[in-house]
Amino acid sequence: MKIGIASDHAGFDYKEALRHWLTALGHEVKDYGCFSDERTDYPTWIRPCAEAVVKGEVERGIVLGGSGNGEAIVANRVKGCRCGYTFDEQTAFLTRSHNDANCIAIGQRIVTLDMAKKIVETFLATPFEGGRHVPRIVAIDA
Repeated sequence: MKIGIASDHAGFDYKEALRHWLTALGHEVKDYGCFSDERTDYPTWIRPCAEAVVKGEVERGIVLGGSGNGEAIVANRVKGCRCGYTFDEQTAFLTRSHNDANCIAIGQRIVTLDMAKKIVETFLATPFEGGRHVPRIVAIDA
């Protein structure tokens, strides 16, 4: 799968770890930054990743920050990006299966790296259920 990934300084360590891990698993990972742990503004890095998801340049997006909340807000400002805030496997499963999320936000200060990997695994493996959820997704994207 082709995956976009981005973070601010507070999510940089997990971005790097997840990027290397996903690449080792055989995924193609496009890194939208940031590129160090120096203080930076998350919209600079998150918006291009979300735009790439919407344009189909990547199949899914992963955005990271200290909490993940600001990153989810920025990503969701891009029309067509449905970014779920995730903090465990259940939230990753539900945002994919019910919300057809094409992007997730994770907080480096909120979860362990092992949990972040479980969240990403669940996000990538879970299909959208469709059915009763389709009208809701249409309404979100309208």
